[in-house]
Amino acid sequence: MINLKEIYARSYRLLGPEAMKKMSTKKVIIFGVGGVGSWVAEGLLRTGVYNITIVDADKVAISNFNRQLMATSKTVGQPKVLAMKERLLDINPDANIVALQEIYTAENSEKFHLEDYDIIVDAIDSLKDKAALILNACKTKAYFISSMGAALKIDPQKIKVDEFWKVKGCPLARALRGKFKHFQTYPDRKFLCVYSDEQLENKGIDEVPPTEKLSFTKAQINGSLVHITAIYGFMITGNIIKEICLE
Repeated sequence: MINLKEIYARSYRLLGPEAMKKMSTKKVIIFGVGGVGSWVAEGLLRTGVYNITIVDADKVAISNFNRQLMATSKTVGQPKVLAMKERLLDINPDANIVALQEIYTAENSEKFHLEDYDIIVDAIDSLKDKAALILNACKTKAYFISSMGAALKIDPQKIKVDEFWKVKGCPLARALRGKFKHFQTYPDRKFLCVYSDEQLENKGIDEVPPTEKLSFTKAQINGSLVHITAIYGFMITGNIIKEICLE
């Protein structure tokens, strides 16, 4: 039998009983458990967050192996959220992990009940769905943080955190701002983003597997690396932990 006090002994020693109690009661929802979101989920759970809902419609593919936490030879073909849930429960069997194999869209947004969560994490790739989540998350009282584009990057020292409207050099943030301005619909409040202003080019575009070229979740496939996506995820995790501790 796993002793939960032992799992979180180092977290408890650093953060103290009050912060650990807060973490155990916070409800977190993570949209997208790929290269960024999978690391957020595990980072939060390993620190002391027990109540995590993960949302992703995709299944584990071999092309995910280079950057996604739950992607292994044993999980290929499984829904990402179910593979991730099993991994999280292997760490803390008493955690409350809800796995939703869904796509977040403007049309189905109400079914996710964002108002029920204390923390909302955006790790969505799709521009349209990401914009919808940002607008709706910013209407809630939850702490909200978003991942901007993590592809086409190598240098971890260029990764930063800033308020959305201050993000510079990120094509995804620029596209989102353009979308909001075009429709004259803006987020109701400020929120933090993890991003990098590094912009490289694909050098092996012809090597992309045909199955990935047909992915329904992305209009374009760009190269990405685990040390970048994981740092994005841990930057999000760190900001959430800091927010909880400073409440």
